[in-house]
Amino acid sequence: MSIFSTLREKYARYIPAMVFVVFMVSLVCCGDNNYIRSCSFTKEINALKAEIKADEDSTAIYEERVRELHTDRESLEKLAREKYGMKHENEDVYITPMP
Repeated sequence: MSIFSTLREKYARYIPAMVFVVFMVSLVCCGDNNYIRSCSFTKEINALKAEIKADEDSTAIYEERVRELHTDRESLEKLAREKYGMKHENEDVYITPMP
């Protein structure tokens, strides 16, 4: 008998298990839709969803600020004076550094 026939007789009962193991390894490590890439895509999707949520929150804050500036003249004037250093023609403004 040859070596291959001896090995085949000896390990014949393990062939289905080996085929199963090779199949599972190929699912986990190989190909375009493997488990490892799927997990990394899921993490990336979750990170992007969190970023979208943060952007929506900041958008809501800025929309509220714009609405306030359109409706309240005092807050618009305060912003113009503090941020842009604007003043009325007949007044003097002195800017001092904050301690």
